Amino acid sequence: MTLLELTIVILMLLTLIGILAIGARTWKKGTDRSVCIMNLQAVQKGVRSYANLYGYEPGASVAGLEGQVIGSGRFVERVPLCPSAGVYASGGDVVPALGSLYFNCSLAGTGDHQPVSYQDW
Repeated sequence: MTLLELTIVILMLLTLIGILAIGARTWKKGTDRSVCIMNLQAVQKGVRSYANLYGYEPGASVAGLEGQVIGSGRFVERVPLCPSAGVYASGGDVVPALGSLYFNCSLAGTGDHQPVSYQDW
């Protein structure tokens, strides 16, 4: 085996490793986005369930709504955390209107952590 052949093999291996690293990074980013959207959906459905159970209409003010929905033994067991270190902001004590999210991720502005459609949540 000549030095030239060895160099070519090493370059090919480095190229394959580089492609694998890019693919792994993209996969991780996609998974983080999916988990974030599932967190938003879980909280949204919990708020809707709470409002339906206790007869609150969209736009109604409920004292401590987030605490009524999120917590041990409630609709959502614990406060969700964004896997990409984003921060969730809640809608406060107001039941959101249909087609509006109760929780929003701070990374939603990048387009990554915003669901495409949430009208039926």
